[in-house]
Amino acid sequence: MFIQTEVTPNPEVLKFLPGRELLAEGSRDFRTMDEARVSPLARDLFDIEGVTRVFFGTDFLTVGKDADHDWSHLKAPILAAIMDHFTSGRPLFEESGGEAGGHDDLVYEGEAAQVVAEIKELLDTRIRPAVAQDGGDILFNRFEPDTGVVWLHMRGACSGCPSSSATLKAGVENMLKHYVPEVTRVEQTL
Repeated sequence: MFIQTEVTPNPEVLKFLPGRELLAEGSRDFRTMDEARVSPLARDLFDIEGVTRVFFGTDFLTVGKDADHDWSHLKAPILAAIMDHFTSGRPLFEESGGEAGGHDDLVYEGEAAQVVAEIKELLDTRIRPAVAQDGGDILFNRFEPDTGVVWLHMRGACSGCPSSSATLKAGVENMLKHYVPEVTRVEQTL
């Protein structure tokens, strides 16, 4: 098994490409060992000192580290944990833990429902694929029809990335405002 690695715009996050599908769709973000309890692989990665975050995409995973640890010391044990997981045949998730995270499903009515459908369509077809190349994901959180503000959730390498604010404002906000005139601003949820 050959696992490729790629740097991401976030210096504290590295992208790993195991050459196989992780999730059929969506993504999963683990920010704590408690959240990782549903995934044997995520638990094994959190057991490595210095690992602070694990994110699963469709065909990649990203691992975040704290500032006190170097990639030169973390990369080998992370690669070993990933390889051990896939060669063992263990599932990625234990029962009841495999649901992939997607957009929040608040119910909107009338014109707001149409606006939200357009926002989600743009996110899914134009924005999320580009962000996935950098090891992250952006999910719809909510839309405020009265103000035109769209709230998005940054995950994976995008979460905490120094350039995420610029991506959100210059890229995502401009695109949404261009295609969906009801959008006045884009903000990030924590």
